[in-house]
Amino acid sequence: MIRSFEVGDGPRLAEVWTAAAPTDPIGYQRFRDLFLLDRNFDAAGLKVAIVDDQIVGAAYAVRRLIAVDSDDLEPASGWIPFFFVHPAHRGRGLGRELLTAAMDWLRSCGRSEVFFSSYTPNYFLPGLDTDRYPAAARLLPDLGFQRQYDAVAMDRSLVGYEIPAEVRDRIQALTAEGYTFGTPTGDELTSLITIAGDDFNPDWARAIREAVVAGMPVDRIVVARDPGRGILGWAMHGTYEGVIDRFGPFGVLPASRGTGLGKVLLHLTLERMVALGAHSAWFLWTGEQSAAGQLYLKTGFSITRTFTILRAKVGD
Repeated sequence: MIRSFEVGDGPRLAEVWTAAAPTDPIGYQRFRDLFLLDRNFDAAGLKVAIVDDQIVGAAYAVRRLIAVDSDDLEPASGWIPFFFVHPAHRGRGLGRELLTAAMDWLRSCGRSEVFFSSYTPNYFLPGLDTDRYPAAARLLPDLGFQRQYDAVAMDRSLVGYEIPAEVRDRIQALTAEGYTFGTPTGDELTSLITIAGDDFNPDWARAIREAVVAGMPVDRIVVARDPGRGILGWAMHGTYEGVIDRFGPFGVLPASRGTGLGKVLLHLTLERMVALGAHSAWFLWTGEQSAAGQLYLKTGFSITRTFTILRAKVGD
């Protein structure tokens, strides 16, 4: 039987998820915080597979009830952030049934397209890791999902890290020109959040605001200021779920790129991470060929996973 989420399902869903994806496990509290307490959560969209009165799988469909930016609810779009089936119950078509039920629900909500699994604000992984989940990579195209683009996750060890001499020289040169680097003041956060939302990604603005309000120390943010004290860019860590070794978001205004500000901000943030005891720096989502992606690779990050963002039509 396929039914929608009911109160009391959560702990078992986390257990079955972990059994189905042991290299990407999840605890109940994190499952609750990311999905059940998500501002767009609708119990009707979380489809649960039941066999012999036991939960054995699930697929989660979500659409926007609250806009990320302004009043745009992206009325044509829906997302499936995850699906899973317990290993003991595979081979019976449950994954297909769960995904079909999730897609049908999105269609009934007036959606015409569905993405796997690039949902913000609360995604677990940004897309499908086809190397880790080859069965899912076979099933999703059968249901109409097509590749849109790839994203990569990267990691860098911070063991023995120190800011390179050439970066320190660049910091000194920029400082002599009147640029400053440091922790933003409380009032400067308003400018930073505006820049993040207007010039980069509205979800980044949300993430910064919510992290600070939730108690993230402001010294986990480093900003670059021009001689007039205007903010030109920033880098940070610990934004998501308070994980100190998770880097980002990070950005430099387009007009100031090519000045070395991005490299300086990246290294100043890595230094702060080491000072807090972080053993490594990592993030889940960037384009390998993007300017940021290339900077990360030149800074000693390496690609650890590749994710494919997929899209399917579910209506006219």
